[in-house]
Order: sequence, then C-alpha cells, then structure tokens
Amino acid sequence: RKTEFCNLRDDDFPKRKQKSKEHPRDIKVHKNTEILFGIAPCHLALSRSRRSFLNLFIKDTRSHKRSEVQDVCRQARDKGVPVQQVTRRTLDALCKGRVHQGVCLEATPLSYISYRPDSETEPNHPGANSQPLWLVLEGIQDPMNMGAILRSAYFLGADQVVISQRNSCSLSPVVSKASAGTMEISDVYGSHNLVDMLKVQVTQGFFIIGTGGGERDRDRILESKRNVFHCFFPLPSAGNEGCGLSNEVSSTCQMMLTIPPGRELQSGIESLNVSVAAGILLHAISSKRLKS
Repeated sequence: RKTEFCNLRDDDFPKRKQKSKEHPRDIKVHKNTEILFGIAPCHLALSRSRRSFLNLFIKDTRSHKRSEVQDVCRQARDKGVPVQQVTRRTLDALCKGRVHQGVCLEATPLSYISYRPDSETEPNHPGANSQPLWLVLEGIQDPMNMGAILRSAYFLGADQVVISQRNSCSLSPVVSKASAGTMEISDVYGSHNLVDMLKVQVTQGFFIIGTGGGERDRDRILESKRNVFHCFFPLPSAGNEGCGLSNEVSSTCQMMLTIPPGRELQSGIESLNVSVAAGILLHAISSKRLKS
C-alpha cells in the first residue's frame, strides 16, 4: 500500500491555494511617517492634502474592486502616490491589527494648529452678527474619545475645537479613524495654556461654559440651571474626561452645566463617557443657536 501512495501523481489531489510569499516585514515604512487606516480617513486625507503621502496599500482580493476603494486609489494616483496591492496579513501588521477595511495609507503626521492670540492662525472672534461656537477640551487622553468628539463637533456645527496640548493625546491615526476621517478636514487647535486663552476670549466677548458633575460643581450647576437656555453667544464649551476640569480652568468658566440622569444611578456609574456628554451638550447648544 505504501508503494501505491508513492505512485500517485500531483493531479490526483485537489490543488491547494498557493500561499503568498509576501511577508509583512518586506514592506518598508519610512521614518517620520505613520499609517492611516480605513476608507474614510484615507479618502478625506487625500482630498484635503494637509499631509504628504508616500504609499497607498490596498488588499489584494476582490475588495479592492469596491467603488469606495477604487475612489481612494484614483485619488492617490492623481497625486502621484504609489498604490500597492498587499495581503490582509500585511495590512493587519501595518495598522497593528485595527480595522482597516482593506486600505492603509502611509503619510506624514498631522499636528495641532498652534493657537496664538492675535495671530493669523487664530480662530475668528465673534462679530456683531455671528454666533460662533467653540469647543474647548482639557486632558482628553483616550484617542477613541478624542476621535468621537471631533466627529460630533464637526457634525453638530462647532466652529472651532481647541485642545489642551500639554495633557491630551496626539492627532494619531486612531483618532482619525474614530472621527470617521473628520480630523483630516477639521482645523484642530492646540493651546499650551488654556487658562490664559480663555481669559483672553472673555475680553473678546465670549461667554465660557464649563461642564461638570461632581460635588465641587454642584452649587454652581444649581445656580445656573434657570439660565442655561438664556445665555448669549458666542459660547465656547470646556470639558474633560476622568477627573473633570482642573480647578484652574473651572475658575475661568462663567457658568457650569451638567447632564441630569434619567434614573437613580448605581455607585460607580454616575457619569457619561466624555464623548457622549460632549455630543449631548453640543446638540443642545447648537439646536438653541439654530432657533435664535
């Protein structure tokens, strides 16, 4: 019987799919670049051209024929960016196992726009006939939260976003993906001193509203409840995840808001995720602004 098996020809067995010889280590990523991943971040990054692009990597199966992927490939080729078909294993390695939807883009990093009062890069101050809404964020360290907040801010019409650059996460590919790519088309400002920035804005006519929910903020929240929907715009909003606003930033706020719960809460879950809270507050403020 052993000799019978030795005499079998290769075509007596079903052919196995040949494994790709490509190895993730074969793909070289340049220094001082990062890997964007996901269709929307790559598409919006290419459309805005705020970065420099080095390579577009797409999955080497039928997924690269999807119209969305073809659009990204077309954008890349129009900009002279090389397009490489690679295995899913390679894409997984490039973005460290995150959800890439068959598309990765090697690009230079995106940084905060430095906020400098009275400079050309400073966001517009309120005019006589305008009602600008700024969202000011302190200490947002979770990139998923940061991305979700940027997506809500863009959707709900926040005019500017200013981040405390000292204790917040960077504008990373994870933030871009969590924002559904809106990070690529939004002007996100960074400030090294939120307190000084907010004080300057007060002199420019802004009304500063902070968010909180702890014992420290209870009196100020109760005092401000009746006036929540009678405040004047422009209306920046300041918020923080975890421990809440610092005492220094909180002291600059002219009003404190909180989101009241709809039931008696169990200990340990007395607050909302910061990105959810930001979305609720932005919707409430932007809805009032549209009606005014």
